[in-house]
Amino acid sequence: MNDRQKALLPSWARAIIAIVPIIAASLLGQWATYPNVASWYATLVKPPFNPPNWIFAPVWTTLYILMAYAVWRILKVTNRLAERRIGLMLFFLQLGLNALWSWLFFGLNNPLAGLLNIMPQLLIIVATIDRFRRLDLVAALCLVPLAVWVAFASLLNFEIWRLNV
Repeated sequence: MNDRQKALLPSWARAIIAIVPIIAASLLGQWATYPNVASWYATLVKPPFNPPNWIFAPVWTTLYILMAYAVWRILKVTNRLAERRIGLMLFFLQLGLNALWSWLFFGLNNPLAGLLNIMPQLLIIVATIDRFRRLDLVAALCLVPLAVWVAFASLLNFEIWRLNV
């Protein structure tokens, strides 16, 4: 069996690798977020463009589905394995930062800590899109909404920090 054949995982294995870490990141983020939304977050001064709380769950659900599909597609790539490895490392790094953001912003009740996380997170998402684009355009395009949302969230995070210092 050559390296290319070894790189092609069965579909169920690709699904597990794509879905389980995203579910874990989502759950970790929710554990920090939900207990603090009605208490701490509700007391903050927010900018006029702050979305209603109900919008976050459907947006993140959609983004997580797109992220899992993107990773699943990248795991199907059997050539350019070094490039695939870098793209996946970047993807999982941004996913870890995504979960950590909830703990910094909501768990620690610290918008500045969230801001210090979300800025490099956005850059890593853009780098991931670039790496994925070289391997699978559809996978890269699946991450564009994530980049747009995190860019918006970065601005929102900044404004919340600015208005509450």
